Amino acid sequence: MHGVAGAALDWVRDNRAGFVLPDDVLEPHTDVNRTMKPLGELAQLCTTVSRRTHPGDPHHTIAASLVRFAWQQVREGELLLDLARNEPFATYPFEIYAAFAGDGLRHEGFERLASVVATTRGWALTEQHANRELGLLNSERRIGVPPHTEAEQVLRRTWLGGLPEPWTFERASGYALTHVVFHVTDWGNAPHRMPDDIAGYLSTWLPAWIDGCFENGRWDLGGELLAVAACLPDPPPAALVETGWPVLAAVQDGTGAVPETGPPLVRDEAGGPGVRPGAPRVRDGGAPGGGAGEREAPREFLNCYHSTLVTAFAAALTLARHSPADPDSDPGGSV
Repeated sequence: MHGVAGAALDWVRDNRAGFVLPDDVLEPHTDVNRTMKPLGELAQLCTTVSRRTHPGDPHHTIAASLVRFAWQQVREGELLLDLARNEPFATYPFEIYAAFAGDGLRHEGFERLASVVATTRGWALTEQHANRELGLLNSERRIGVPPHTEAEQVLRRTWLGGLPEPWTFERASGYALTHVVFHVTDWGNAPHRMPDDIAGYLSTWLPAWIDGCFENGRWDLGGELLAVAACLPDPPPAALVETGWPVLAAVQDGTGAVPETGPPLVRDEAGGPGVRPGAPRVRDGGAPGGGAGEREAPREFLNCYHSTLVTAFAAALTLARHSPADPDSDPGGSV
């Protein structure tokens, strides 16, 4: 996992130009899904990697530098204040700011505006899916404004909170449940906030769901589920670590990138992960996490930035949970 995480972080650092915001980011025609969303994900996931690794760890150094880069992109919060002024009831500037606030980066003007907007009836009555509302509640907690509703009630309205039949798991519910867990546990920094019944349900069914994702070439969702396993009160079991992580190592290319989706792996004779059929290869001296002596051709940024970030995030969480001195984990608390 150290090698996989390091290669993934190296790729993100080497490709950080893909996260640079355009000059017209405040214009109405600009697609926030291609501008603010990737930058927000960079800030959130690297904040967690930074918090869950020790200062002397190279992973910590890279993640912390990427958080500072993202903070510079939002002009140390000033851009987020501009976005919030333009769209006072949009939640994404609030959630992106909360990612930085979780790392101690603050902007007084943004927080003054947020403290007013968050007390309005319009803010409390914004209609959104329950898993998205949990994200807003966690952001309120991070920023320090009063929560607009009870998190436990919202949690029980989600697909995961209802403990559904495990065979009803599919792509949409999978991504929804991973973010429910991330929001409830503050992105893995407070695993004991997860209620016991949901933690037990996930512990039972995560191995099967992860295996199904990897069998179908859904590397991004499989990586998120590995991160979920590291967000629960008990550390991920050794069996899950030993079966899941070699798969992501096998699909990571020589640049450190991990694809979101792709052809499933062909199992080798021993039942372990092999290689994907028909994958483009170029020769080099070796690939971190990949086959010796060859690697895949470089990937497109938009098709792999999220899955590569998720891989680094999940690895950092898993390594921290198996460390005798976890650097930053809230030992208790509730939803």
